[in-house]
Amino acid sequence: MKTAISLPDRLFEEAEKAARSMGIPRSQLFAKALEEFIEHHRHENVTERLNRVYSQTDSDEFKDISNSGLESLRDLTRNDSW
Repeated sequence: MKTAISLPDRLFEEAEKAARSMGIPRSQLFAKALEEFIEHHRHENVTERLNRVYSQTDSDEFKDISNSGLESLRDLTRNDSW
């Protein structure tokens, strides 16, 4: 799909140089940059949501789960000869 965008002259010149040095068309450079930008912010959004969820939980709530996992590991490795 074709689209038109406005860029500051300096940014356009930098994009020209980058595309030339990478040996790719300018439109491919713009598409790749936009793709990476969107992907970065998609992950950022997931991290933000997870931080919100975990900041609302009581850390003691998971203490028993953590300890039971540790106890299970100890039981499983009790007779290992390392």
